[in-house]
Amino acid sequence: MDRLIKDFLEDLGLSGKTRITVLHYGYCLKNFKTYLEGRSPLDVDKDALRGFIGYLKAQDKAQKTIENYFSVLSSFYEYLVYEGHASANPVVAVRKRYLKRYKDNDDGQARQLISVEDMARLVNSTLSIRDKAVITLLAKTGIRRHELVELDLADVDLIENKIRLKPTAKRTNRTVFFDDEAAYLLRRWLKVREGVNKKHLQALFLNAEGERLNRSGVYNLVVDAARRAGLHNPESDRLEDHFGPHCCRHWFCTHLFRAGMRREYIKELRGDSRTEAFDLYNHIDLKELKEAYLACIPQLGV
Repeated sequence: MDRLIKDFLEDLGLSGKTRITVLHYGYCLKNFKTYLEGRSPLDVDKDALRGFIGYLKAQDKAQKTIENYFSVLSSFYEYLVYEGHASANPVVAVRKRYLKRYKDNDDGQARQLISVEDMARLVNSTLSIRDKAVITLLAKTGIRRHELVELDLADVDLIENKIRLKPTAKRTNRTVFFDDEAAYLLRRWLKVREGVNKKHLQALFLNAEGERLNRSGVYNLVVDAARRAGLHNPESDRLEDHFGPHCCRHWFCTHLFRAGMRREYIKELRGDSRTEAFDLYNHIDLKELKEAYLACIPQLGV
């Protein structure tokens, strides 16, 4: 199994997946290997996969985490089918039956949208300056979680208040902006960061061990802050009762739209792929985009 996993992770790199994503996939598959206890992944059937759901629940994994595990497994088995190692992907039917959100990929469910006042309360009630900066940057830029953890110091321009994101397969526009509130928190975090960066890393955000903050770390700090603020109910099965990092992106786009920002400007800041002819030939001036952003981004009073 080690060889199959190694080949799969190398294939992910060739397909354009980020280093953080490859590490995440590797971690999930390592846990799956432990569960199999020496059995071949090529012999896995629906009973084994059902057992893996129970195995993850016994580890107190959240429902969303279990869904993420099975997303990784599905990609792994699709690779095995592609390479001729397996005849079919056994994960699809199990995800469809037992992980209900797979049916519509979350699109049919109402993701929680909080008010500007609630976002202000969430940020201002968070004590850690790093966590304040992370949540505010997610909310003020709309960047994805994996984009945030890949940020290095050199990617952030605190004079022009803009960020140059790493290239990814999902994003077209790589320049995003932030306002003075986010800049204030980032400057405060950078002062704290000097004292914890014992390994002299370039990563913008670090964890308690002085390593680059990873996807799980971002998820946990956002969820913990939202739970303390009464915005996240881990006991509920309803998506609208949960608040995670992607809710910040949802908040960003919705409140820019409500403030009157033009649709094509929001799409540009989101980094949506330019697939339509109009998008391909509509070159947006970054100066105009920044001015529109600053005029529309909600203020949180931080």
